Formats: sequence, structure tokens, C-alpha cells
Amino acid sequence: MINLHGLILADRSANELRELVMCRTAASVPFAGRYRLIDFALSSLQNAGVRDVGVIMQQDYQSLLDHIGSGKEWDMSRKRGGLRLLPPFGRQSGAGEYVSVIDALLAVRSYLTDVKQDYIFLTRGSLAVNLDLADIMAAHLRSGADVTAVCTPGTPEGTHHRFVTDENGRVTELLFRRSGPGRGVAALEAYIMAKTTLLDIIDRCDSALARHFHRDGLGGLMEAGGTISVYMHEGYAVNIDTVDGYYKANMDMLEARNRHELFPEDRPVYTKGRADVSTYYGEGSSVKNCLVADGCYIEGVVEHCVIFRGVRIEAGAVLKDCIIMQDSVIGAGAQLTNIISDKDVTVGAGVTLAGSPKLPLVVPKGSVL
Repeated sequence: MINLHGLILADRSANELRELVMCRTAASVPFAGRYRLIDFALSSLQNAGVRDVGVIMQQDYQSLLDHIGSGKEWDMSRKRGGLRLLPPFGRQSGAGEYVSVIDALLAVRSYLTDVKQDYIFLTRGSLAVNLDLADIMAAHLRSGADVTAVCTPGTPEGTHHRFVTDENGRVTELLFRRSGPGRGVAALEAYIMAKTTLLDIIDRCDSALARHFHRDGLGGLMEAGGTISVYMHEGYAVNIDTVDGYYKANMDMLEARNRHELFPEDRPVYTKGRADVSTYYGEGSSVKNCLVADGCYIEGVVEHCVIFRGVRIEAGAVLKDCIIMQDSVIGAGAQLTNIISDKDVTVGAGVTLAGSPKLPLVVPKGSVL
């Protein structure tokens, strides 16, 4: 079994996801018809043979608890080790509120001290990427660096950190919260490092009252003579932290190349099971270029949409460029364009809703319109 422990940051909701995180953390936001974002981190760990994983939580985590449960879907339900859910009251001081990654790590420091594995994989639960962690771990050991940062040659949506490297792939400069293309490569905020290295970063930041993981933690490591290497992930990858980023990422799944990169056959993505019948398509229905999950009942016109499990679209309804989450009902004759409909939404007959590709309209969970 690989000598690696998983640590997933599901502690904060991204405020720019707005209505999508009113009652859940970003890690439990539904994605691509049947998944939650945290499924990618858990599945990457499972596929690499990692069974001991900690999930750092902070608030609005009931949805996350309902989804991952004991971790059995990822073979992490164990009497010893396995999946550990880390609630926000680990520190002796404070009220369990984290304002930074360092705060969250400080809250679970005692948990980290007891971890049996020598290496830690630290990642965000809102990252949609399928990583070959066994290969990344091997690259980290070969590099001899203190930290290996997973990066992408592309330019992510929104702000991100960038790492400038030399010809040997060693980081020489850290660039924080950049947008658009620029020098260096974009960090996916996924790292492998020795447990002792992570504890040193936490303690150094705590003693200096520093709270920024990248500027103070990784920057401080480099100032102290530590080294960071880069592992380039060539496949699809996106950290979802805005509504338009979420919308674009789901629409990306309508392209076969993106689906194959995110869901390769040799590294499956696991999720919570649900027993649904096959989707029913009515005689007058029309479905073009869509991702449709099981358990749906479709009698209307649906084009370029992502439809989650258990959705009902009645006759005469027309949906274009929409994301409709599970168990929603779209009434007869409704007209929807560029809409993100959360779970359990009911749109009445004849209702018209429209957003735009850059500013999709979000209908909150449980709404009746």
C-alpha cells in the first residue's frame, strides 16, 4: 500500500459560488449529472491505493456528511484508519472558525501528528481533476524536493497562483492570485510532501502569526532553503470557486475529450450510489448534445444541457444551455436558457427564465417558481 495519507480541505465555501453554497460546502456541490466535487479527490486517492484520508470541515457540512457517509463507496470504511471526518473544533482556542488554510491545518495538527504514513497529499475538495497519484508520488520521491506541486499548463478560470520554474522543474518564484495567462505554470493547489515538512510549515506560520499557506507557508519554506518541484498534469483540471466557472466546467463535460480526460477508464470516479430506473424519453421529446443521468422523465426539448438524476421535464418545455440538478420538475411550456437549477426545484408551467453564458441565472435549492 502506498505510503501516503490524504488530507482534503472541505473547510470553506467559496463565496463567489453564491446560491450554490447557501446550504453546502463547495466540496459537496453537484457536478456532471451525478457526482459531487469531492468525489474526484476521494477517487484519486482510492485509485492510488490510499485508504487513510482526513476531510477538514468547517460549516454547512451536512450535505457533505450525507454524501460521503462512512466512505464505503471509496473503500475507506475501515475499523482502523480509513476515512476520518474532521469537524471545526479541534483547536483549544478559538470558536472553530477558520479564515485560512493555515487555520484549518492548525486545527487538525494533533491528527496529523498521529498519521502513520510518512507523506501527505493535501488538496482542495472543490478541484475537478483525475490525478494519477501513484505517478505523482513516484515523481516526488525522484525529485528529492521538499514539496511537489501539481500544476497545469493551461490557464484556469478566475484567480490562481502561478509557479515560475527553472529548467529542472524547480520553483524559483511564487506568484500569488493572478488571473489570465502569465509567467510560469498554474498551481492546482494539490501538493505532496513529507508529514514532517507540513508540520514544519504549520508551526513556522503559527509562530510568525502568518496565515497564508502559499505566501507564508510555501514562500517561507523556500526562504529557509527548502525546495519545491512541479508535476505537470496534462488532463482536464479546474478548481471550481465561482458560478460562471461552475457553469463552464459542467458545459465542458458535453465535449467527449474533456469527459475522457476527467473520467478515464483506468481511473474511475466513484460516487454515492442511487437506485434509479433508465431515463424515459417521451414520443415528442427532443434531446441534443446533452448529458442526461438515469431516472429522468423527458417529454420536452432539451439542447446542450446537463440533466441530473430524477429530473422531470414536461411536454412543451424548452431548455437550452442549462444545468438542472436532481429531482427538479420543469413544467409544461416552460422556457429556460442559461439556467443553473439547484436540487428539488419546481418551475411552473409556462414560466420563462433566462440568464447569459457569462452570468447564468441560479435558482436556489427547493425553489418553487
